[in-house]
Amino acid sequence: MSGNKVEDNVDHASNSKGISLPMTRVKLIMKSSPEVSSINQEALLLTTKATELFVQYLALSSFLNGSGKDKNTLSYSDLANTAEETETFQFLTDILPRKILVRDYLKSLEENPVEEADN
Repeated sequence: MSGNKVEDNVDHASNSKGISLPMTRVKLIMKSSPEVSSINQEALLLTTKATELFVQYLALSSFLNGSGKDKNTLSYSDLANTAEETETFQFLTDILPRKILVRDYLKSLEENPVEEADN
């Protein structure tokens, strides 16, 4: 089975299950872990949906507790403050930098490239 055929099947599965995150990106992130050797479709689908629900919950909590309610906006500082102040999200404080610029992020990717494997 070709790589494009697999990606088409993954994209079709994500669209039919009401998932808006790209499953191929979630798979790439999952494969970046050295402990992961293969990922079946069901695990990928569930992980993608769980990630989407988590991001929605974090965004909603940050918006409701943040300073942008009056302007109907959500800022990075709202997300960071929610991660620091809410017990549920405190595990993110270890991995959530205060601020990262796109150029710094791209530079870190160049220094530590993640290989995309077909599995």
